[in-house]
Amino acid sequence: QVQMVESGGGLVQAGGSLRLSCAVSGNIFSINVMGWYRQATGNQRELVASITRGGSTNYADSLKGRFTISRDIANAKNTVYLQMNSLKPEDTSVYYCNFKGSVGGQYVDYWGQGTQVTVSS
Repeated sequence: QVQMVESGGGLVQAGGSLRLSCAVSGNIFSINVMGWYRQATGNQRELVASITRGGSTNYADSLKGRFTISRDIANAKNTVYLQMNSLKPEDTSVYYCNFKGSVGGQYVDYWGQGTQVTVSS
């Protein structure tokens, strides 16, 4: 069983900041990569940023310099953060946490329920 808790979304004015958190727990053997994706109304889901077990990060080109992904894996925590700065109205989306790894001996590609981020102009 996996539990995933996403938090930190909300309404913010353009130029503001938000920090998203995603905590994963349960019968997790390993996590290969954790990441954040987003999907705006009428658009396809797209990668925002990801971080591997080894700490390597990957960002959507358009978001480099404004968004930062980090993680906390100490003490069996599996938490990933997304710091979003200088937010723009076009960042308005539902943001989804994702991880890929091994749970109960099986490979999983696990998605959260999503958290709404709304940036007002």
